[in-house]
Amino acid sequence: MNQFQDLVAIAPWTIIFQICNVLLLAAGFKRFLFKPVQEILNKRGEQIEASLDEAQKAEVEALAMKEECESRLSGAREEASEIVKAATARATARSDELVNAARAEVAAIKTKADQEIANERRRVAGELKNDISELALNIAGLVVKKEIDSSTHSELIDDFINHVGDAL
Repeated sequence: MNQFQDLVAIAPWTIIFQICNVLLLAAGFKRFLFKPVQEILNKRGEQIEASLDEAQKAEVEALAMKEECESRLSGAREEASEIVKAATARATARSDELVNAARAEVAAIKTKADQEIANERRRVAGELKNDISELALNIAGLVVKKEIDSSTHSELIDDFINHVGDAL
């Protein structure tokens, strides 16, 4: 039982040695394990923080680029709208110009045709007057040559009417 008491008994030197061992182990762990692990964890924390900072910067840049792209896109849409409006205005002006030119050409052709018709009427009227005066002279010549009786007079009028009908 003595052996058992030696195991349960309090030995001050053993306690002191055990405390010294624990302190030496704690100092060794702190120096050789805790500090290097802390340094690794600190470095890893700094890397993570740097990555987060870079991610935030990238996000800010991406938002700025998105806003710039949206403003460019809206500017491009406005510019396209203006180009379409300008092209429509030019096409409308060109269309009006062509229609006005066609109307002017039609009016000129109509005026020319009216003038040609008037000239042709005057020419035909002049020819008709010439034919009528020739027939009148012929009749007058015939009247002078012969004595006119009623049957001859009737024949001359019929002949005159026939010639006038042919001249028209």
